[in-house]
Amino acid sequence: MAAKSKKQEELEQQLAELTADLQRTRADFENYRKRVEAEKSAARDAGSASAILKLLPIIDNIERAVVYTPEDLIEHKWVQGVGGLVKQLDKQLESLQLRRIDAGKGVEFNPDLHEAIQVDEDASGDSEVIAEELQAGYTLNGRPIRHAMVKVTRQ
Repeated sequence: MAAKSKKQEELEQQLAELTADLQRTRADFENYRKRVEAEKSAARDAGSASAILKLLPIIDNIERAVVYTPEDLIEHKWVQGVGGLVKQLDKQLESLQLRRIDAGKGVEFNPDLHEAIQVDEDASGDSEVIAEELQAGYTLNGRPIRHAMVKVTRQ
């Protein structure tokens, strides 16, 4: 009878070892699955960022064209149509999680989001704020893909 219980103990120990191995294997597989999913997501984000970065100069040029429309053409239907395209493009890019960085006059300068191209050396004050946005910046999924180029002053 003692031999049988020793055999039973050995089987129980083997069962415990196999169970532990199975649990480790499951945990390893789950970690692998999560890592692969994260890598796929990162690759997707990188592809989106790359494509969007190629479109941003075109968006900049269209926006400049709209801003510098001569006064006598503002009411022209073609000009209004181009303005509508800009709004439609903005809406579609927003659906891709692309957001314009707030770089309006008076916004506090943030080096994580803004790139200071010009600095008003004559200004005085305790805080650096944006005097003018020179080029729009954007975030994709909350991360900057192009910093806003700005002129900085103090206030």
